Amino acid sequence: MNSLPPLRQPCPPGACDCGRERLDQCPVAARRILLLTRQEEKRLLERLENLQDLDDLKRLQLKLYEQLGIRVHILPSFNEVRTMRGIHIELEHQAGLCRKTRQAIPAAIRRGLERNPDVAYRLLDAHDLLGGS
Repeated sequence: MNSLPPLRQPCPPGACDCGRERLDQCPVAARRILLLTRQEEKRLLERLENLQDLDDLKRLQLKLYEQLGIRVHILPSFNEVRTMRGIHIELEHQAGLCRKTRQAIPAAIRRGLERNPDVAYRLLDAHDLLGGS
């Protein structure tokens, strides 16, 4: 018996600018974002908050893209990075990605970096901001 996986419930009208209605004209690959149910989103955010190392962060970025089509860009600011706010975390715009989710993913990554500062240091070092020190 083939049952379809559960899809995310639509946001209340006027509460979100996700553009879910535009997904009807999109190919099936673009609709995979709807597989991110609220329960799965909570699991994802928890996983992002518990980063182990930089490789773990990169692996999660790759999985987000492969499974949901979400591209996450994480770069240090061009100015000084004194806090985790100095690390720029951006999600590419994607139809069907809820406004709250677009805010929650970067916040969860920042909490993960604050919890494990070694990941942030490795990220800075990967962009040669620590100068090999």
